[in-house]
Amino acid sequence: MSQNAQITAPVFTAFAGHVATALDALVAAGHVPAELNRASVTIEPPRDPSHGDLATNAAMVLAKGAGTNPRALAGLLVAELEKLPQVAGAEIAGPGFINLRLTPGTWVEEIRTIAALAGDYGKSAIGGGTVVNVEYVSANPTGPMHMGHCRGAVVGDALAQLLEYAGHKVIREYYVNDAGAQVQVLARSVHIRYREALGHDVGAIPEGLYPGDYLVPVGEALAREFGDRYATAPESEWLALFRTRAVADMLVMIRDDLALLGIKHDLFSSEAELQAAGKPEEAEAWLRAQDLVYDGELEAPKGKLPDDWEPVELPLFRSTKFGDDQDRPIKKSDGSWTYFGADLAYHYQKAQSADALVDIWGADHAGTVKRIKAAVAAMTGAAKGPNGGKETPFEVKLVQMVQLLRDGEPVKMSKRSGNFVTLREVVEEVGKEVVRFTMLTRKPEAMMDFDFAKVVEASKDNPVFYVQYAHARICSTLRKGAEEGFAPNPQSIDLLGAEELALVRQAAQFPRLVEAAAVAREPHRIAFFLHDLAAAFHAYWNVGNDRPDKRFIVSDNEAVSGARLFLGAQIGQVIRNGLALLGVAAVEEM
Repeated sequence: MSQNAQITAPVFTAFAGHVATALDALVAAGHVPAELNRASVTIEPPRDPSHGDLATNAAMVLAKGAGTNPRALAGLLVAELEKLPQVAGAEIAGPGFINLRLTPGTWVEEIRTIAALAGDYGKSAIGGGTVVNVEYVSANPTGPMHMGHCRGAVVGDALAQLLEYAGHKVIREYYVNDAGAQVQVLARSVHIRYREALGHDVGAIPEGLYPGDYLVPVGEALAREFGDRYATAPESEWLALFRTRAVADMLVMIRDDLALLGIKHDLFSSEAELQAAGKPEEAEAWLRAQDLVYDGELEAPKGKLPDDWEPVELPLFRSTKFGDDQDRPIKKSDGSWTYFGADLAYHYQKAQSADALVDIWGADHAGTVKRIKAAVAAMTGAAKGPNGGKETPFEVKLVQMVQLLRDGEPVKMSKRSGNFVTLREVVEEVGKEVVRFTMLTRKPEAMMDFDFAKVVEASKDNPVFYVQYAHARICSTLRKGAEEGFAPNPQSIDLLGAEELALVRQAAQFPRLVEAAAVAREPHRIAFFLHDLAAAFHAYWNVGNDRPDKRFIVSDNEAVSGARLFLGAQIGQVIRNGLALLGVAAVEEM
């Protein structure tokens, strides 16, 4: 057994424990108080790799509470950490950072850790089983999914998967906006298709209605069921019925479209049902009790007033108290709820079954973030609120639109939808894996171009191909090794040198990155990591092109070949784990 065999956790996790143990020793020796808050202590790679393998800020963040200076505390910590057999050297940098150099055997042991944990390598318990509600997509149920919904859908779904992998329980929720004017428009559009199915001459679809062919089957089904009963009937007789049927059919279509991307929600919450249950009134009562809703008049619009403008008293949320430029109505003049008012109630309801809330919104909703976060904080923080006075953490992640291009030119609209390109059309052309990975190759707040030609291009400039090719290359190498009589051999990995162990150092970032990405609610960090790991693998592979002794399979050296094949298998495992978090299957050949 090697001197590092006691390492059973990934190296960054293990050293977080070692630093904690070192601090415990300093507490026992009376050097630092026991009550120090260690929450800000981190274990990370140094910014400059030449400074070592790991760095900790422990002395920097704890010195003040310990009543000493950072370098003095760092000296005490270094003395403890140097006792570890995995530490080849420790030094104090700058004002008090500690850089650690690990023995080669530590990284050899990390390869065994990856193999032992396999699909669980990178999995974390930092979530502690807390429940996070992630609400994403939530498009109006008026038609098929289009590419305007795609990016938020993928970001939300990948985030949900990431949070589960990091130890949270996750509720994946879709908020069905079935109480607004758009579903009334949908019902009227379906009525035209219903009459069309009965043989009526409906002419061109009127402006303002939905023209897409996807409503034809809905109209045909209604014609089969009701005959001409509602063909010339007044709207009041059929509007509610057609709205209900149309929304139900659209939700079936939406679920089918999302399934193409491997997306399945746990819960579809209806805005109409929310309002019928009196939830908005309940939310208003909470806000009034805290003097955050009052009856008042909206400020007059700036500039020239419209001829029909007149002041109206409405229930207003005190959003100016939270930085907004004016207080916002939660009801309209006709007594119906504003979108903001209904949204308050929806979030109040969600907070009753979750410890934290995350919404994925389009960037065009940026203006409403501050006021909804303020209202949620007020409602959930109420002494008699859903968390008994403990404010429910709530984050909104904004996602920019995606511009569709074909060879650099904007893509024309779809005939099926009438005015947009459907998600189904895109997935059927380039594939689920390409769509999902591409949506995560940039930060969600950055604009994105999706060029049909480039996302399937077999080029190192295409991150989807670059990462998948690394995995396929590993699988191909393992197959070739088997054909030549070589197998991965964990018993000989002590033969690996510095260049091979540099790959392990890169792969070992994965568990730490999973935790950081989960805390920041940023699944795109996993895609960035995979690209860096693929780059490191391809770079090592290319060394073998010029130096046969550095290839994975060295025909006259079975022990080295076995060691490198074992290493390659574990790099492939980490790539698979990362891709699985993104909802992307790893390919074995290309």
